[in-house]
Amino acid sequence: METKGGFYITQIKQLQERIFERLLLKNGIEISGGQGRILFVLWKTDRLTISEISQKTSLAKNTVSVVIDGMVRKGIVERRINPQNRRQTIVSLTQYAKSLQAKYETVSQQMNALFYQGFSEKEQKEFEQYLARILKTLSEYL
Repeated sequence: METKGGFYITQIKQLQERIFERLLLKNGIEISGGQGRILFVLWKTDRLTISEISQKTSLAKNTVSVVIDGMVRKGIVERRINPQNRRQTIVSLTQYAKSLQAKYETVSQQMNALFYQGFSEKEQKEFEQYLARILKTLSEYL
């Protein structure tokens, strides 16, 4: 049996990222998809290590480090050495990043409305349950 689920997921991810970045720019938010993922995590829990951000975003540690470098240059986040463990770097939000949260959430809601356009609430829940199962299976494989 030929399946196309992974292929569809990849295409959806690429289209979703392009559309989301376009919506962000339209609303005056100049951040990339990777930066948005990191911000989303930090808005939930500020002051995380690179490892924690990597785990929560499913981005590789080296990718997180590179993205964080750009975010520091833009004044979105700050990096500080952890006083309890000098080998760890703590990443925290700046006031500027905190000020973006409400606008970002509005754009995120617009994206969700587009993403689930034509879905009933039941279909949306079922779809997300299937995706969660796939994510769990793939996460356990690592």
